[in-house]
Amino acid sequence: MVNWNVILNIAKTHLLTKIKQTATAALGVTFGIGSYITLVCFMTGLNGMLDNLILNQTPHIHVYNEIAPSKKQPISLLQNVEEGLNIVHSIKPKISQAKIHNALPIIEYLESNTHVRGAVPQIKTQIFYIAGSIELGGNLTGINPVDEAKLFNMGDYIVEGSAEALQNTNNSILLGIGMAEKMSLKVGDRIQVSPINGGIFPLKIVGIYQSGIADLDAIQSFTTIKTVQKVLGKANNYITDINVKLYDIEQAVPLAKRIEQQFNLTAIDIKTANAQFETGTTIRNLITYAVSITLLIVAGFGIYNILNMLIYEKMNDIAILKATGFSGRDVQLIFMSQAMIIGFIGGVLGLIIGFGLASLIDTIPFQTEALPTVKTYPINMNPLFFVIGFSFAMFSTFLAGYLPSKKAKKIDPVKIIRGQ
Repeated sequence: MVNWNVILNIAKTHLLTKIKQTATAALGVTFGIGSYITLVCFMTGLNGMLDNLILNQTPHIHVYNEIAPSKKQPISLLQNVEEGLNIVHSIKPKISQAKIHNALPIIEYLESNTHVRGAVPQIKTQIFYIAGSIELGGNLTGINPVDEAKLFNMGDYIVEGSAEALQNTNNSILLGIGMAEKMSLKVGDRIQVSPINGGIFPLKIVGIYQSGIADLDAIQSFTTIKTVQKVLGKANNYITDINVKLYDIEQAVPLAKRIEQQFNLTAIDIKTANAQFETGTTIRNLITYAVSITLLIVAGFGIYNILNMLIYEKMNDIAILKATGFSGRDVQLIFMSQAMIIGFIGGVLGLIIGFGLASLIDTIPFQTEALPTVKTYPINMNPLFFVIGFSFAMFSTFLAGYLPSKKAKKIDPVKIIRGQ
């Protein structure tokens, strides 16, 4: 029967009598875990920010009518040339409308799918921004502002004004920052736009949009779907695009294929539209976790070396304990207890230091045009990182204490005493 009270008292006495070695071992754990927490919170925060540059603005599935040549040409309908080699030059695209037929019922159908978080309509058209006698070409997109802000974080890219202002103000526009600077316009001013089929429509600027892509910000602007329908002279059911947001991005490919087959539309999934995105994310995550694991392993070896030296300095104490009746198992438990106490104290301090440093980084100013609403360095305070850090502290000190204490268990006290 193990007397834990006696074993823990002896372990505490050993730790306090060699306070410098104990502090060194505990600090080894502390700085190892603290560095791990700081690094992984910072790097995953940056990775998340970079991923959001794509995910925030790109739908998981983009549904639209694509202008393309007919797959079946008239010559292929002739039975006497079915098995021949047909060569047709200068094939023209088939006549088709940009409008999605039955767009509103399709949106209702998509939103009833359990994998779909939301499906929002859009109308995209080319316009001219008119400033006096100057006409500047650009793009106008009709949206449901509140839904776009909810599903695609549009609010993160509005540097002045708000999505709600665009929703609640008739004949309003959210102007790209590049166009606003070109024309010296600000929130509250009015701008005239003209569609390619003619006509002039004055719109009130209720916000400034900045995507971080200069070429896009110089031509892009947003308004409500109703306003675009009025500008184009179209009916209330005129929709050119449907953007779908899913709960699980992995469902994008199969659902896009199903939409194409079911509705005879073009559906582009995010993995096809941004093939480099997944590769970049995978590589960044691989580097992050490789560096983190390496840091933990290096810290583990440092802990092992410190505890190993601590036990060898206690050889006389081991001999005395065995000579007074303590078994080899009791000696092993004493040094294992010391290691676990050091691991616990160092692990807790490491978590505190890591949290403090990560919180400090989170206050450092950081500005980027790609994410104008981000004011400080991004930090990912995932509780899992703290659980992993503390678990590793306990596991590494367990191994660091177990291996040397296993040797101490087999020490012959007579040889040590004679050696003295």
